[in-house]
Amino acid sequence: MGEGPNSIIQIKSEMKKGTGDRVTFGLRTKFSGEGIGETETAEGNGEAMTTYSDSLTIGELGHVVAAKSENTIDAQRVPFDIREELKDGLTDWWNERISVAFFNHVCGNTAQTNTKYTGLVATTANTATRRIIAGGQANDQSLTANDIFTLDLLDKAKELATVGDNPLRPINVKGSKKFVCYLHPYQVTSLRTNSSTGQWQDIQKAAMMGDQVSDNAIYTGALGEYNDIVLRSSQDVTLGCNSATPTTAVASTRRAVLLGAQAAVIGFGTGPYGGDRYRWNEELLDHKRKLEVSAWSIMGLKKVQFNSADFGVVTISSYATASA
Repeated sequence: MGEGPNSIIQIKSEMKKGTGDRVTFGLRTKFSGEGIGETETAEGNGEAMTTYSDSLTIGELGHVVAAKSENTIDAQRVPFDIREELKDGLTDWWNERISVAFFNHVCGNTAQTNTKYTGLVATTANTATRRIIAGGQANDQSLTANDIFTLDLLDKAKELATVGDNPLRPINVKGSKKFVCYLHPYQVTSLRTNSSTGQWQDIQKAAMMGDQVSDNAIYTGALGEYNDIVLRSSQDVTLGCNSATPTTAVASTRRAVLLGAQAAVIGFGTGPYGGDRYRWNEELLDHKRKLEVSAWSIMGLKKVQFNSADFGVVTISSYATASA
């Protein structure tokens, strides 16, 4: 996340400046004019800028946890700080909830209808022109055990991401233009164990022959990089969705997702929090024998869409199940 347009999740800070639960932001098309030559008139011949808008609405979400307070015998029986454990646990809860919400949006997981798991904003389906389905299948429910994740799907996804009127913008990674692709661990296993010619193991063997063993993905456990795509893994990559009944998930499938800049936006409200994104609260109950703590945020998260089409996302659906 970052406030600049080069971030995968762009933070919209406008909501911190005043009241209101919605921010509308513009997205422009690329300029495509041929330019003005030396014998041509520049004045009055400027290319018109075309923009579309998207908006983000915020709401309130929090979580409360409880334990015996330090005033009870229970606190004497454990070798750790109960309050710190509650705080660390809520930190983990929020980290996981933001991750789950992000993937529900960028994967187009319309099967998740509880907005507590989608950044308090309803998800939208993946755009037909921004998706790849293994085996050339027409939809996620048609995927079979033969349609596993393979390396060529990344090539197809990058091709789809870089052609057309509004291609995905890559992000800047250490001075180089890259895309990022998240795969579910089941898809990672299919990719890494494929020994066919031109697939992952075959390419890694070639790298080993070139004295690249020390940073080879087989030994380090990292997925690595392919065709300027940084490969990463997350268990929060979602199931596919049934095209006939979009609120129904398709078991045995996963939607890997290729990401560019501004794939999603997140915004935080001011509320009583000042400059902080989260509010921490502690309450002592039952004559100070019970401690309840909570962490709250006024926030919203969603996938960015440009003229009703996904802006920084290409999904890659494949058959995916546990290997054992």
